[in-house]
Amino acid sequence: MSHPEAAPVPSAPPVGKPRKAAFAAWIGSALEYYDFFIYGSAAALVFPKVFFDPDDPATATLISLATFGVAYAARPVGALFLGHIGDRVGRRTIMVWTLVLMGLSTFLIGCLPTYAQAGTLAPTLLVLMRVLQGLSAAGEQASANAMTLEHAPEHRRGYYTSFTLNGTQAGQILATLAFIPVAALPDEQLYTWGWRIPFLLSAVVAVIGFVIRRTLDETPVFQEASANEAVAKMPLAELLVNHWASVLRVICAALIATVSTIFSVWALAYATSDAVGLDKTGMLWVNGCANAVALLAIPLWARLSDRIGRKPVFLTGAIGCAVLIFVYLWAISTGSYPLVFGVGVLFFGVVYSAANGIWPSFYGEMFPARVRLSGMAVGTQIGFAVAGFAVTIAEQIAGGDGSNWVGVAVFSAAVCVICAVAVATGRETHKVPTAELGLRADELGAQGGGAKVESAAV
Repeated sequence: MSHPEAAPVPSAPPVGKPRKAAFAAWIGSALEYYDFFIYGSAAALVFPKVFFDPDDPATATLISLATFGVAYAARPVGALFLGHIGDRVGRRTIMVWTLVLMGLSTFLIGCLPTYAQAGTLAPTLLVLMRVLQGLSAAGEQASANAMTLEHAPEHRRGYYTSFTLNGTQAGQILATLAFIPVAALPDEQLYTWGWRIPFLLSAVVAVIGFVIRRTLDETPVFQEASANEAVAKMPLAELLVNHWASVLRVICAALIATVSTIFSVWALAYATSDAVGLDKTGMLWVNGCANAVALLAIPLWARLSDRIGRKPVFLTGAIGCAVLIFVYLWAISTGSYPLVFGVGVLFFGVVYSAANGIWPSFYGEMFPARVRLSGMAVGTQIGFAVAGFAVTIAEQIAGGDGSNWVGVAVFSAAVCVICAVAVATGRETHKVPTAELGLRADELGAQGGGAKVESAAV
């Protein structure tokens, strides 16, 4: 099917500002995902006793972890709306709007009444704020990824685009560091006012991010499309008609995020439960150090993908995680903190980073610029929605006492295998010219001495 308003595409995109775009994506993602990840720590360590019935701790923990997944359920809805807007009016607009929404909803969580103060109204308001967080996150990574990819030189798209996920890891470090002193407070102070501090600090986060992103230029690719009136009028319709296979592939590959939610939330709750009894602060340090290692590993894996391809690097991460999830959960079951620390850093900091650092470029390269933000947003957020509820599924598999960690490992490994199959059967894109990314064979033709795009719109 041909596009109704097809226009010529240049063989190379205009020159962008890759460093500025990468920095804006990094700092914005770090600040935005600080907000998103402090909820995960609180859902595992605090919320069961603050927002739910303390007389039934097992059920309270299960429901608290389920509220963590609520944001992921909201993300596909946000992706449909924000993806459409981003491909219609630009990447920069979405990047600014999502940051404001995330900062506001996170700040309001810190102002909510507790279960003891307001009964069932408290968890109801908590879920509402979590939904707003999910809507914001739906457009954050996709817009930042599109921004960096379209500013990057062709031979370094993997490297520059990886800064979005590098910023996400930095946000998780900030969230962990914010909760380490809070978790060390006496229980009376922790469960009354202490837990609110990281959420209230998000007001500062939102202001800083807003100022930075307002100064960011729109991508040269989108500017040229706007000037030539080549912007898709109905990005979602075009996406689902002409690029549905790529959307399906991204959904399956995005399930790799299950590894992150199991590591960051379920394993944290399991390790600090009565069944194991590891210290809260110690486990937060495991998460923080693993993410610190990831800050270094992600750009290195991304640079390697610019040399040897996206698929080999992503597959290394997916298959490695399928193996190491067993080792990590076993290490937790032993109660040995040094063992947990060493395996956790290797598992999440190094191996998971191989897949985590590559997907921004790999997914974005599956789509042409006309529908790139929509394609990434819809595909990733549906996959992430499943990953968000993985912690609830894991809690049910493990049982009330958390003893069935093997079952949780099998579930996580199976998800990694699905990701690996989706990636292995996809197209290698690291050497495809930027202007030809995501185009079908009938849209490409020989012109001059090499392949050029003849009739597709930017």
